[in-house]
Parts: sequence; C-alpha cells; structure tokens
Amino acid sequence: MEGLTPSQKGAFAEAAITAAAVQLRLVVLRPLAEGGRYDLLFDLEPDFLRVQCKLARRLDGVLRVGLQTSRCTPSGYVRTSYTADEVDMIATYSPELHRCFLIPIEEAQDRRSIHLRLEPALNNQMQGVKWARDYDFATVIERLRARLGSPRPPTGAATLVP
Repeated sequence: MEGLTPSQKGAFAEAAITAAAVQLRLVVLRPLAEGGRYDLLFDLEPDFLRVQCKLARRLDGVLRVGLQTSRCTPSGYVRTSYTADEVDMIATYSPELHRCFLIPIEEAQDRRSIHLRLEPALNNQMQGVKWARDYDFATVIERLRARLGSPRPPTGAATLVP
C-alpha cells in the first residue's frame, strides 16, 4: 500500500469490500455523488445497510480502524466521526490478511478508532476485547440475514454492481 494516496487506499478498500459483498450475492449500490457519509448500500431485502468503508492497518496483534474524517475548511481542519444517523455499518479491509470485517455502528460511533484483536494481548486481558473473528464479514452478513428474515439469493442469481 506504500506510495498510494489516502484516496487511493480508500478506493482499494471499497473495491475489496464490494467484491466480498458480491461473493455473498448481495446487491451493492453506490451513490452517484461524492461527499455522502456512506460509501455503499447493501440490499438485504427488505432492508438496506448504509456502509462506510475503511482500510485496516495491522499493528502487532491488532487491526486498527480509523473512524474519523478530516476536511480542510477556511477556519482549519474539521474532524468528524460517524453516527447511527449516518451509517449502519463500518466495513473494513485488511490488505495484510486479505479479509474484510463488518462492525455495527453502535460499537463504533463517536470514536476516533477501533481495534480488532487478532492475537491474545501480552497482559492476557480478555474483558472488553473485540476479537476480529467476531466481526468476520460473511458471518456478520449471515447473522443480519437471519435476523431480518432476508431471503438468500439462489445459486447463480445475478448481482448488480453499478
């Protein structure tokens, strides 16, 4: 990922997350205009999920997912985080692991970052640990489908990615 701009890294993560969703036979929609708070919509029939895409960085035994945006205004940089009014899920892609993860906004809203643990902590802390395996992309999507009573598309069903 070295040498890529932040925008290119974001596009890379969004493409990987879109591919993961398509493999699960989700209909994936993209907004026509930039600047919205979500990057993708997943159609779970009958509901839609507003998804913000992020690139995860592996640091030792954790994946760090930055959750703030930053934009330059005439009065300086403005940093914001995401809320449940804007997005439903944070999807993240780890280029080191070649895996995607899906985090409910309730666990990420108003935070600067979130850490998903891959390996046990050196101090053996277990309480309050967010294990990456619990946020596995396919597993979370299947739980959402089951909760919503969303039909699974038949094998070979067409999937649209605009």
